[in-house]
Amino acid sequence: MSRRGPSHPTSTATDVDFIEDTPTMRLKSRSLKAECKKIGFVPTMGYLHEAHASLIREAKKRADAVVLSIFVNPTQFGPGEDLDRYPRDLERDMKIAGENGVDIIFHPKSEEMYPEGYSTYVTEETLSRGLCGRSRPGHFRGVATVVLKLFNIVEPDIAVFGEKDYQQLMVINKMVSDLNLDIEIVGSPIVRDKDGLALSSRNEYLTEEERRQALAISSSLVEAREAIAAGERSPRKIREMISKDLLLHKDIRIEYVEIIDARTLAHVKEITPPVVIAVAAFVGKTRLIDNAIIK
Repeated sequence: MSRRGPSHPTSTATDVDFIEDTPTMRLKSRSLKAECKKIGFVPTMGYLHEAHASLIREAKKRADAVVLSIFVNPTQFGPGEDLDRYPRDLERDMKIAGENGVDIIFHPKSEEMYPEGYSTYVTEETLSRGLCGRSRPGHFRGVATVVLKLFNIVEPDIAVFGEKDYQQLMVINKMVSDLNLDIEIVGSPIVRDKDGLALSSRNEYLTEEERRQALAISSSLVEAREAIAAGERSPRKIREMISKDLLLHKDIRIEYVEIIDARTLAHVKEITPPVVIAVAAFVGKTRLIDNAIIK
């Protein structure tokens, strides 16, 4: 089924083709390809913000038509995680999508993506093991599975992912390479608020005080980058510097601070670019991730 916007669309939403089922989405994609149009794809879980808008604009620069998916994927949430309370606002999403040039929103239902008896999953065995993969078992299996399903439905030429989720970006890149998918994966830089906090849908959970403390994550990465630019090459010293900064804040609990090779995600013994400084921490009950890519 295809329609223009949700039940009570905003004025900008009416310019976006709104598709909720797989056959219609696939038919639309193949129609675009028959017209020799290049399809850019931005997969999201909705609750869009400026970081998502930047992905849309990047796709728009590279393609003739942009498809945005909105699907809160249950298979990438572990027990006790925030699936039920993950923020959702379809009206707002439609507005942001329309304002930034999305042509089609694909909004499938969970029962269509994972019908009764569903039992097939995609697992990347190497890049997904460390970092977030250690504390969120099954997370990247869920990510890889839903992204491959969306790729098979939308059939994009280009797909754009944010570099804030750097491990996810690398896992998707590996999946595309290993499974011989003819899709160009584009990484788009982290978008930050004016105060430096990396934009995330989960920032919505933070209290005003927690948000203030969360700024320590991005500021510690800035200090680490400056130390490396000044000649520091010890991963241990950089990790200690960041951890010391974060632990000054009562509501921050560190999950990991790692310095990894930007290509293999392996730990490095000496900081030789390209590397990624990756941080995951809980601020109150909210899990945030951030990174600095040193090229």
